Amino acid sequence: MKIVSRNEELLREALSCIPQPSSRASLASCNKLIRFEDISAAAFKIQCGVQKTPCMFSRLSKQYGMEIYLKKEFLQYTGSVKERGVLYLLMSLPQEQQRKGVIVASDSNFSMAVAYHAAELRVPVFVIVPTSTAPARVRTCRDYGAMVISYGSAAKDAQLHARRLAQENGYLYLEEEDSAVYLSGLGTVGLELYEQVPKLDAVIFPAGGHCGLLAGSAAALKHLNPHISVIGVESESFPVLQQSLKAGHPTDDQACNNHHFYGDVSGVCFGSNSLQLTGKLVDKVVAVREEDILISMLRLLEYERATVDAEGAIGLAALVAGKLPELKGKRVAVVICSGNLELHLLQQCIARALTLDNRVCRFSLVISDCPGDMAKLLEILAREEARVLDIKQERTFVTSELFTVEVICTVETRDKIHTAQLRNALLERYPTTAWTER
Repeated sequence: MKIVSRNEELLREALSCIPQPSSRASLASCNKLIRFEDISAAAFKIQCGVQKTPCMFSRLSKQYGMEIYLKKEFLQYTGSVKERGVLYLLMSLPQEQQRKGVIVASDSNFSMAVAYHAAELRVPVFVIVPTSTAPARVRTCRDYGAMVISYGSAAKDAQLHARRLAQENGYLYLEEEDSAVYLSGLGTVGLELYEQVPKLDAVIFPAGGHCGLLAGSAAALKHLNPHISVIGVESESFPVLQQSLKAGHPTDDQACNNHHFYGDVSGVCFGSNSLQLTGKLVDKVVAVREEDILISMLRLLEYERATVDAEGAIGLAALVAGKLPELKGKRVAVVICSGNLELHLLQQCIARALTLDNRVCRFSLVISDCPGDMAKLLEILAREEARVLDIKQERTFVTSELFTVEVICTVETRDKIHTAQLRNALLERYPTTAWTER
């Protein structure tokens, strides 16, 4: 049955002016109209291969003054929403190509999704990564069933090697593009959101370099209800999408950082299809600070027991930062799209977030080096219900009076108000107390 909507005109207009892609070794982008029935077909085809993730009411709703529903895409098997587009892409390949195999060249969420689903479909899969790739990611791809090869010191070296292997052996070189097939798979998130949360007012997606999830889901949501506001969120450090929309074509932001903390948020690889769809169908794109992303990660860990990375937390960060005041009192869904954060980064992020949230603070003061003075300080901290995380005493390099000791103390408090109360109590007893500003 043909499904007709006035929003298809927007989709057709959005894609009509996209230039045809040049030939390349990878899967070519297909610029055909992304129709609602294409997304529906993708949802039907991949339903047995990916999770229909929950979209649950969040306890954060009261804190931010709106009904917040979290779409937990990080619960996919590989921890990322990219599985949807990847599975549909692999299932759409000709049987001859499935027999020969595919090859990817990165340690991204996209590559991990390819490694897992290609192995599940019994498609030979090869993953080429730089030698600097974290051992945990290499092990994960191998556990999924891929043949992993470390090559070169940089990502470009791995990509060149992968392309050469693809040409010599008949593999299909895959990289994250915005083909109609891939966008249709990602767009199934929009279908599920509409079904799971009635009377939605707005949906917030991660944006940045790879905005296929934003573009594909916007196509589905705007077809079903053009009044639903679709919002993209990217990092202030890498406002790639906003720059590209302003320029009218994808831009290559040289300031992009390859630090693993940002993942695909800082990428520059999305194409004209995603950009045109975003420009026509997305209502708003906002940028948030790194500090807001870190606090968002902390909120999700505390309130939802969800361990996510920067890409997964960036949507909620827009609400944390107060970037969307027009959503107060509204029913809002936030897509938590990725949870692949390395353990050493997780520890650093949470520690930094607690400091930014005024819940871990450090101060120094000078007391007499006499029995009982340290006990008095600890008594004040206990009375104010501050939890001591670390305490050090410096005697040798103290420049004040003789027989004094400098005490450097790190404590944990409940919140900003509790921190202020502790500060006042210490200043009252020790006027020279110095606080380390964050």
